[in-house]
Amino acid sequence: MIHPTAVIDAGAELDSEVEVGPFVVIGAGVRIGAGTRIGPHAVLRGPTRIGRDNRIFQFASIGEDPQDKKYGGEPTWLEIGDRNQVREFVTLHRGTVQDQGVTRIGDDNLFMAYTHVAHDCRIGNQVIMANAASLGGHVEIQDWAILGGFTIVHQFCRIGTHGFCAMGSVLNKNVPPFVMVGGHPAEPRGINAEGLRRRGFPAESIQAIKRAYRTLYMANLKRDEALVRIRVMAETTPQLAVLADFIADSDRGLVR
Repeated sequence: MIHPTAVIDAGAELDSEVEVGPFVVIGAGVRIGAGTRIGPHAVLRGPTRIGRDNRIFQFASIGEDPQDKKYGGEPTWLEIGDRNQVREFVTLHRGTVQDQGVTRIGDDNLFMAYTHVAHDCRIGNQVIMANAASLGGHVEIQDWAILGGFTIVHQFCRIGTHGFCAMGSVLNKNVPPFVMVGGHPAEPRGINAEGLRRRGFPAESIQAIKRAYRTLYMANLKRDEALVRIRVMAETTPQLAVLADFIADSDRGLVR
């Protein structure tokens, strides 16, 4: 299961069912769960925790020091859940003590080639980052969000659940749940109706989300006024409570 050319520090902890390819380097403080496979020439540094049944492809860099000039060698973490796919040349960095000291990645995510997750990011479950999408530090990506190829997300931004960013989008504000954005800078382009249909949202819920989108972006209302109306809508469409809470918590502002 471990290729003889792999270099594994004595301080690393690998489950007996972990597969390690040729010329892999695994440092001290790396813990890897059962069923995870690591391709040739990948480099993993700790402290990093990796769950079960992940697939890490060749030349990925996992758990490296954060790209932050304030970082002074403090012990910080990268935590990765289960069943993630990390493709070629992906970079996933540890956190900084200026935040919570940890970069967190959930389950069942796909990081396509050359994607980058910076320090202190929080990524949920079922997220897709297409080729060369990049996150600045302290970014939050919620469940089921999709970032098209070459999407760039400024530090401290948030992308809500089921959000969709078109190829080449540049984000410097938050993307609400269910919303599609595109452009440089990114602007709202409707809701992610096809994605919601694929995930089993009823037609009436999708229509309610469309009405909420029009309330937020097309009714000439201030944000707080739109929020009041969306909270009323959420009384009959519970999915909209997620949207309302996100709007209320978006101090950085929303894409407009």
